[in-house]
Amino acid sequence: MDMNQIIDAVRGLDGSLVITPEAGSNFPELSWGDAYFYHAPDGRMPERTQPYGTIITKDYPDDTTSALDTPGRFRVNIHVGRDAADSLVTASEDPADEDVLHRHPLYGASGWVCVIDPGERTAQTVLALLRQAHEDARTRAERRASRS
Repeated sequence: MDMNQIIDAVRGLDGSLVITPEAGSNFPELSWGDAYFYHAPDGRMPERTQPYGTIITKDYPDDTTSALDTPGRFRVNIHVGRDAADSLVTASEDPADEDVLHRHPLYGASGWVCVIDPGERTAQTVLALLRQAHEDARTRAERRASRS
């Protein structure tokens, strides 16, 4: 599964907003080429909400264990919650292994999981987790709106 297939699947979700910073955009250069997934039915990037999923295409200064500076590699990161992360990730794998569900190298304790280059073993799981994360983000947004 390639990065564009994942982005297209997320774009197809009701109320989805996919931000893909490019060269020359107002986003920091480090984010160019990556993708950020939000529930935003109004089409505007939320100001006080983190994305529920991302695709990262390179190592970041504090996040190098996935070896993403290898050309063509990418990592899908998904917020699933602590309980789901505990049940999904059972083995401690090499954090650079492809097509394996891992705890996120920095945010695993906060309920984030990730997959480097999803393939035959994880592609359907990644899409299902992104759909659920999108639905969870929608539910949180509706709850916040009903309190205001």
